[in-house]
Amino acid sequence: MAIKFILMLSRQGKPRLTKWFLPLSSLQKAKTIADVATLVLSRKKSECAFIEYQDSTLTHRRYASLHVIAASCTTDNHLLALEILHRFVQCLDMYFGDVCELDIVFGIREAYAVLDELVVAGELCESSKVSAVKAVRGMEKVEDVEEGEEER
Repeated sequence: MAIKFILMLSRQGKPRLTKWFLPLSSLQKAKTIADVATLVLSRKKSECAFIEYQDSTLTHRRYASLHVIAASCTTDNHLLALEILHRFVQCLDMYFGDVCELDIVFGIREAYAVLDELVVAGELCESSKVSAVKAVRGMEKVEDVEEGEEER
């Protein structure tokens, strides 16, 4: 299962988190974000979570005020992509405690760190929520120790 990109959009279509697993120019990325935002935000809550987009399938799920979207090959298992998105949000919930849009805005480094623990090169790397969050918290402790040593 190769994920091409993961996006987290606000209800207004503003990108809050973007992770690309394929090389695209900044113009292509901006166009893709705009197209995906238009497609996803115009859908009703009762509609299917899978959308065909160019040579990919978009898998999306809405969590409160955030839309989390993953693009994968049309031949991949889309339910697995949905599960990866859900696992990512569960990890963010464990880390931030009931994650919201402001947590992502003000804790963007931590959100990327959680995503990087879970997904590497478009593939699910760590399936354990506890291990992923523990690794990010461990990184934070190391950073705090290093900052303390620099201040001395």
